[in-house]
Amino acid sequence: MATIVLQTVGAAVGGMIGGPIGAMAGRALGGLAGAAIDNALFGGDNTKHVEGPRLKDIDGLTSTEGAPIPRVYGRARIGGQLIWATRLEEVVNTNVDRSNQGGKGMAGPKTVSTTYSYFANLAVGLCEGRIAFIRRVWADGCELDLSTITMRVHAGSEAQSADPLIVAKEGAQNAPAYRGLAYVVFERLPLADFGNRVPQFSFEVVRPADGLNRMIRAVCLIPGASEFGYDTLPVTQVLDLGRTRPENRHQMRRDTDVAASLDALQALCPNVKRVSLVVSWFGDDLRAGSCLIEPRVDVKTKTSDGAAWSVAGLTRDGAKAVSLVDGSPAYGGTPSDESVVRLIRNLKARGLEVVLYPFVMMDVPGGNDLPDPYGGAGQLPYPWRGRITCHPAPGRSGSPDGTGAAATQIEPWFTRTAGFNRMVVHYANLAEEAGGVHGFILGSELVGLTRVRSSSGVYPAVTKLKALAGQVRAILRSSTTIVYAADWTEYGAHVLDGGAEVRFPLDPLFASDDIDAVGIDYYPPISDWRDGPDHADLPAARSIYDVDYLRARLGSGEAFD
Repeated sequence: MATIVLQTVGAAVGGMIGGPIGAMAGRALGGLAGAAIDNALFGGDNTKHVEGPRLKDIDGLTSTEGAPIPRVYGRARIGGQLIWATRLEEVVNTNVDRSNQGGKGMAGPKTVSTTYSYFANLAVGLCEGRIAFIRRVWADGCELDLSTITMRVHAGSEAQSADPLIVAKEGAQNAPAYRGLAYVVFERLPLADFGNRVPQFSFEVVRPADGLNRMIRAVCLIPGASEFGYDTLPVTQVLDLGRTRPENRHQMRRDTDVAASLDALQALCPNVKRVSLVVSWFGDDLRAGSCLIEPRVDVKTKTSDGAAWSVAGLTRDGAKAVSLVDGSPAYGGTPSDESVVRLIRNLKARGLEVVLYPFVMMDVPGGNDLPDPYGGAGQLPYPWRGRITCHPAPGRSGSPDGTGAAATQIEPWFTRTAGFNRMVVHYANLAEEAGGVHGFILGSELVGLTRVRSSSGVYPAVTKLKALAGQVRAILRSSTTIVYAADWTEYGAHVLDGGAEVRFPLDPLFASDDIDAVGIDYYPPISDWRDGPDHADLPAARSIYDVDYLRARLGSGEAFD
């Protein structure tokens, strides 16, 4: 009231003194004086209260009495039934805005905003157990980032325990375990993104038919070429100001792809004990004397956040990029050293034995004009490493095979700065930096090298591999098993001159005290079946799919000896 009165009086007095301008000034001064009197008389509360929407009714996921329990085989996307829930948790958030200040040191009005956030605790029944895992979850049709929420999966065994949240809310005596039912429990699920309501869920459930999955004891972890694909820490590529994209996260179950994949592996194959970790460098020529073996990056110009690429002391600036196919990298880059160390430690922390597998990939693009040891016009694009050999290849006109010139070509492939030995020794040291590994693959499928002779019965690549095994043994702890993985065609006899000379080139290597086992990459034909209506095996089987026939031929067919 004083504000109104003194505004009127101030305007009248100001008008007599200074005309219209004086009236305006008098009204303002009178208003200030009146506000001060009003504050003194009526407590001075000049606060504006703003209150956000608050839930009265709760809508969302419901359950249907008598609904059937689904049975899943393989992988399927299913909904769920609400089987347990608490009342929504309401959190009050208060914000005071003091931005509107009065003049002359006087406090202006303030705004107090009150908003409400809601969180849900609920359990959703899915299907008959036992499932392996849940790969993805959608809420109102949008995939959830499972790394940002608390969702516990109960696989549905007949011996599963009650969820700890249900026990905490209901008491141990009243908490059902839902044995035989696969279900999930969301704890404090934020509902703000769903309009403060429980969303409609769907789940991608994976449930294997037990059999082969429980027989698997070891797996080979590839791709082997991926700059940060093996990293257990998230890495992003910086594209522009404020723009990034993930380097190693394309599954929303965990922070990184490798963590999500290993979780899935152990859920699907509960008896897996060993992982062969493949890590690749790149060769650039099938001619042993000209081939360089080096780590490479997928692209030269890349800025990463979370980790920087580095392999054997080489950074991105100093590394070569892999070749391109239709404008895109033909391979991922060599895994960064730090990512390999972290993954080895993570695998061991999961209770898995690690076999480290240094690997040669051939980055020979199509349309090249490199001389072909096998006589072609240009080398085949992206060939198998088993084709690396002397030039020309054994059996070709002018080949140095069987002469000292062959050893001259073979030697630098192992010992040059950008050679095979550097790669293998580097990973032996990296294995020890990671705390050791269970096994180490010295090399694999180098049949084009190990069958080149410098003289009758002398195989220089085998001699180099034997010496390399000694170097690696001196680095690795005694508990690490060292193996050379021979191609199945490489392991057997080297037959020359129509059978006049028969050698077993790998015998000196496998007999070495530094090699712990005979290793064979075994890909033989499983049968002698031929196309057409008149081949020799036709009377033995109804078709190529005859299981009895295949079983018999596996033990007696082509290449069995």
